[in-house]
Amino acid sequence: MRNIVFIHGGGPTAVINASLAGSLRELRDQGFDGKVYGARFGVRGLLARDMIDLGKLSDKELDALEHTPGSAIGTGRDHLEGEDYLKLRNALSELDAAYCVMTGGNGTMDTCRKLAFACDTAGITVTGTPKTMDNDLSVTDHSPGFGSAARYIAASVREAVEDVNGLPIHAVVIEAFGRDAGWITASSALSRLYGSDGPDMVLPPESAFDEECFLSQVERIHKEKGGLVIVASEGLRYSDGTPIVEPIFQTDRSVYFGDVSSHLASLIVKKLGIKARSEKPGILGRSSIAWQSDIDRMEAVECGRASVRAALSGRTASMSIIRRISSDSYKAETAIEDISDEILEARTLPAEYYDAATFSVSESFIEYARPLTGPLGPEFISLQRKEGAL
Repeated sequence: MRNIVFIHGGGPTAVINASLAGSLRELRDQGFDGKVYGARFGVRGLLARDMIDLGKLSDKELDALEHTPGSAIGTGRDHLEGEDYLKLRNALSELDAAYCVMTGGNGTMDTCRKLAFACDTAGITVTGTPKTMDNDLSVTDHSPGFGSAARYIAASVREAVEDVNGLPIHAVVIEAFGRDAGWITASSALSRLYGSDGPDMVLPPESAFDEECFLSQVERIHKEKGGLVIVASEGLRYSDGTPIVEPIFQTDRSVYFGDVSSHLASLIVKKLGIKARSEKPGILGRSSIAWQSDIDRMEAVECGRASVRAALSGRTASMSIIRRISSDSYKAETAIEDISDEILEARTLPAEYYDAATFSVSESFIEYARPLTGPLGPEFISLQRKEGAL
């Protein structure tokens, strides 16, 4: 039997390795007896023939893989030109690979489709496994990686709200990942399911930033409560599409935004005279295993299994997706879809999930996201809210 190569692309998530573990378990269940390779640090590893032997991992190592953050085989953000796909095809042929599975987001799935076309005459099947904490892949109900990132931000905001309530003298601005899509930012509102009275304001990138409106709302809430928590996307823009903070670096699809949380905190101090501080979890939000969602991990495993089944069946230029069957009593299934332009189109937060007038998410968003995160920790108690003071 010929061999199989696994490639990771883009930023890691808390469950990208869980998908890999699922794929490797599926290969064992299928009796696959070819060599199993992992390309070290993405497509550059394949081009350099820098392979990791994944075929001899023990059950204990596979269990550990499901609970390991980052990318165990390494990932990358390498830009590819037309001729590079022929080089990748040749590398796969030299490795006697009949199958290639790529795990990643929009850019990686685009690469997956293009590589599949390049490999069409070489007898090599190329399939994809979805991965993005940003949750901006279309067609799939949600992407592996999102549930864990949503759980992290919701739990962290819940804790920050209690801190601010205990010393209600300032505004705290927490910056969330999401250049173009506000799924993570909006997920901070899940903290309200656990009795939290925050976040007080949610600012996703889909809603144009209005400085005057923003400051007016901050001032109103501060007068009412004394302290407040704001969650803002790194990709906040004005109505003309200009980022509210100039990007510090940009190359190809990658944009490294400036410090949005610091900028907003400075606005609050300078314009309103209110104490403010900024927090920027950054990669902590995608690497936390402590807040890894059980549902997210299990679905990542199943997506990895489904992608391997599709590859072994010859379903090239395709990817595994998640279909939601029920939200009330959450139930979902994996399926396979051809990678199309529709899938590659970035999915942003729908208008019905956010109310720009109140800087808050809707109940429909809460119903969508709630099943994907799991519990947010123990019950909290606030003694200063109790009645009966002497």
